[in-house]
Amino acid sequence: MIYLDNSATTRPLDAAVLAAREMLEENWFNPSALYGQAVRVEKKMDACRASIASALSAKPDQVVFTGCGTEADSLAILGAAERLRGKRRVLLFAGEHPAVLNTAAQLAALSQEVELVPATDEGVIDLDALSALLNERVGLVGCMHVNNETGAVQPIARVSRLLQEKSPGALLHVDGVQGFLRVPLDLRAAGVHLYAVSAHKVHGPKGVGALIVSKGVKLSPRLAGGGQEGGLRSGTENTAGIAAFGEAVRWASAQEGAPERLRRMKLLLFERLRESIDGLRVNGPAPESGEAAPHILNVSFPGVGGEVMVHALEAEGVLCGTGAACSSKKREMSAAFRAMRAPRWAAESAVRFSFGFLNTIEEAEEAAEAAVRCYRRYQGFQRR
Repeated sequence: MIYLDNSATTRPLDAAVLAAREMLEENWFNPSALYGQAVRVEKKMDACRASIASALSAKPDQVVFTGCGTEADSLAILGAAERLRGKRRVLLFAGEHPAVLNTAAQLAALSQEVELVPATDEGVIDLDALSALLNERVGLVGCMHVNNETGAVQPIARVSRLLQEKSPGALLHVDGVQGFLRVPLDLRAAGVHLYAVSAHKVHGPKGVGALIVSKGVKLSPRLAGGGQEGGLRSGTENTAGIAAFGEAVRWASAQEGAPERLRRMKLLLFERLRESIDGLRVNGPAPESGEAAPHILNVSFPGVGGEVMVHALEAEGVLCGTGAACSSKKREMSAAFRAMRAPRWAAESAVRFSFGFLNTIEEAEEAAEAAVRCYRRYQGFQRR
């Protein structure tokens, strides 16, 4: 099996699985208790906080553990919105993940005015449009780090500078689920106030994420309870998941040149496809550009549906996706494709290949050969 759907989820590292098992079998104590065994568990959690924080040039006490990346997004956006005084404006990038876009109704219920910031045809936030929307009434802006479908890298530092110039005091939330550990970002230097991550996108387990909160940023919690995580996320922590998350982050952070290796694999796949398939369309920025993430390639195969290609590749032992896994069973165009104003055929024929730290260059080569074979097999059966 060649697994190239790492943007949907990643295979947990053996070391991460062992860390979770050790926590479940030996260090299963509640970290809120006072005896030594519980303190030992709390220290293991703190080590995970330190690993996450170090990767983002943040401080360990800024890391708040959550149940997933979606929860981290909700805590950031809705928790910040509840603190905005009076009716304020919230700007969300139109190409966001549903975890961000689908907070709009709840924001409206909080008397916040929500507006979408359009994208360029390459799926990057339109900075001129953002600049025109910014004013002193804007209290919060949401702009993802890397688009989960197209791999478009957003200019976070430039977005932050615009906020400082035209909406001083406004908070910047970044969904970093697809960028964390693959596209380096110094949160303080980039002017990011809130940053969401998820363990299962970086070879950790499902069911654990984190929100990194800048000093001085006040949020209202989404869960009431015992006051864990500095009062921002009540509920006994998923210590096994957190231990595994920490192990995955430490391992990934130690992989020298990993983003460059991911990019080499992606570009090899792209070049082989481009050489062999006339009319191949790239969805998002040019794969070799700095606006394209190193691990995601989204292309449309003219005349062959994306689902057809995905199932044909599955039969060849290559697993990939038609776009975002959370919307793969829906028929409507995703927000990312609508934001890029992509033609419907491109959305219906799109296939997303996404690489992880465990993939090899040989797998990229084999996947390219399989994709060309599958396309040639089905291109004569075009729908009219």
